[in-house]
Amino acid sequence: MSPAAPPTDVDQLFARVRVVPVVVVEDEAQALALGAALLDGGLPIAEITFRTAGARAAIAAVTRELPELVTGAGTVINADQVDQAVDAGARFLVSPGLSVDVVRRAQHHGLPIFPGVATPSDVMAALALGLDVVKFFPAGINGGVPAIKALSAPFPGLRFVPTGGVSAANATEYLSVPSVLAVGGSWMVEKSLVEAGDFAEITRRSAQAVALAASLAPAREAAVPDAPAADAVPPAPAGPTAPTAPTAPVAAGK
Repeated sequence: MSPAAPPTDVDQLFARVRVVPVVVVEDEAQALALGAALLDGGLPIAEITFRTAGARAAIAAVTRELPELVTGAGTVINADQVDQAVDAGARFLVSPGLSVDVVRRAQHHGLPIFPGVATPSDVMAALALGLDVVKFFPAGINGGVPAIKALSAPFPGLRFVPTGGVSAANATEYLSVPSVLAVGGSWMVEKSLVEAGDFAEITRRSAQAVALAASLAPAREAAVPDAPAADAVPPAPAGPTAPTAPTAPVAAGK
């Protein structure tokens, strides 16, 4: 078994903000407008998914123009996409499943990776790769909160980021589980809002998500002590061949 990785700045940011917007955008313009709306609502993080042809360019634009928004790449399903995400400046990676090639490639670049798991076997494979934070996906159809509680019993050191079926209506239920580090969701960045250019509504929903997370913060801080403020974020990697992870957080301006 690989040794467990030490907590990263991204882990700690997840522990503070508790809600990670899962974003689908078509181009740089949409990404920049949406990123600004998230920041206006108090959310300093976004996962831009590799579900469109413009995803790589969108990540690059946001990391360049909005460095205070900690931007990761989602739906990363192969090693080539890991390289693309790193080259674009992504600060973290999220995958719908667990691929050894994807995880090892991310670790090669020194980038935090959160692969998807749904079963005890998936969890054991993740632990063998030295991971202690995983995405639980798709959460809704894989048992939701009861399933996470069941998985937490034999794997007490593991933390989950449930995604898929998480909404404003049930986020509190997920976030109340001690082993849940954060949730991933798209309710505040729905594709219809992005396509309509309704970024004011995205800001409003983001602010509501921030308020929801803040209402649960005291209980969460008891489980994750000494987590830094949400604006303590890691610097963007220098490029696709960056050999190691950042060793100290860098405060990004708002």
